[in-house]
Amino acid sequence: MTTAQTQELDVQPTPLALLLLGREADPRSERGVECPGDLPSPSDPDLVARARAAKEKLGDKVFVLGHHYQRDEVIQFADVTGDSFKLAKDAAARPEAEYIVFCGVHFMAESADILTSDDQKVVLPDLAAGCSMADMATAEQVAECWDALTEAGIAEQVVPVSYMNSSADIKAFTGKHGGTICTSSNAKRALNWAFEQGEKVLFLPDQHLGRNTAVRDMGMTLEDCVVYNPHRPNGGLTAEELRGAKMILWRGHCSVHGRFSLDSVNDVRERIPGVNVLVHPECKHEVVAAADYVGSTEYIIKALEAAPAGSKWAIGTELNLVRRLANRFAAEDKEIVFLDKTVCFCSTMNRIDLPHLVWTLESLAEGTLVNRIEVDKETEAFAKLALERMLALP
Repeated sequence: MTTAQTQELDVQPTPLALLLLGREADPRSERGVECPGDLPSPSDPDLVARARAAKEKLGDKVFVLGHHYQRDEVIQFADVTGDSFKLAKDAAARPEAEYIVFCGVHFMAESADILTSDDQKVVLPDLAAGCSMADMATAEQVAECWDALTEAGIAEQVVPVSYMNSSADIKAFTGKHGGTICTSSNAKRALNWAFEQGEKVLFLPDQHLGRNTAVRDMGMTLEDCVVYNPHRPNGGLTAEELRGAKMILWRGHCSVHGRFSLDSVNDVRERIPGVNVLVHPECKHEVVAAADYVGSTEYIIKALEAAPAGSKWAIGTELNLVRRLANRFAAEDKEIVFLDKTVCFCSTMNRIDLPHLVWTLESLAEGTLVNRIEVDKETEAFAKLALERMLALP
């Protein structure tokens, strides 16, 4: 088709196309596309020195959080490292820090803003660092789901449980409807609590963590679970299917952990005799069932710390962390490999790079607040309620 023909058709790019091109932003989405200001060149040989100087100039006014999945060039400047909830709590425990620079993704920065004081300002070095899983559940979609549960006559029996990897809007929905938040470490405790409050659970937004916890850890069956697809009328489910389910799983997943397959497990066992397969519970059910060990990011790190010298491990989680652990334990003769042959970084997490961090720290050092993440008060109140219920879990 020629340019003239295209002009005759008056073809207009869709909002999604503009978003993918980085020319528009969706305020309801975890993804951002704007990064005002001029970034330093990635080839600048002084980036490390510039970051160090800006951080030193800021002193105690800045507290840098580094998620486990961040690249090494960023992690070296983190004051603390950890998973998303641990880092948010660490930020709340540092009230003297005016700026919280969160080297992670958008929902993590939101959680930090919810838990920190009004005087603290949470900054995300690149607003395009979102989370594909969190993007899979919007407030409008979840409201439609609740309408479907109401029409099926079961809403009063359903307790929402939302994974930490969700937007502030979804956390607020959870708090407003009597539910709680969970992490990959305490999902079983959260579900046990939820089933004491009601007969069914709506688990958001990661279907795999919900299914694995229910079936592997709590003795339910796969038949107890149904998957609600927000892109189909009534979630693609009949009222009878909704009424018969114990676990209503949102059709969401992690783009990193969802890539691991049963073939990955079988292949690594053939290549490395005696290997221990250790995976994150965000992996598919068949992968978790075939693994030797399953646990959160913190569990994975502790398991490798306790592993005997000479042991062999295939790890099913984000590659930055796996590579860092392999280097860390190489001296102890622990062989640590990535579970899949295909390289799999978290693409949005990797948007936080050294140029963005340098730009952020230098801007703050000059007195210019950039890329602040701020949750509105009503959303914050209900989201904090859901988080507080999690903190009170037995």
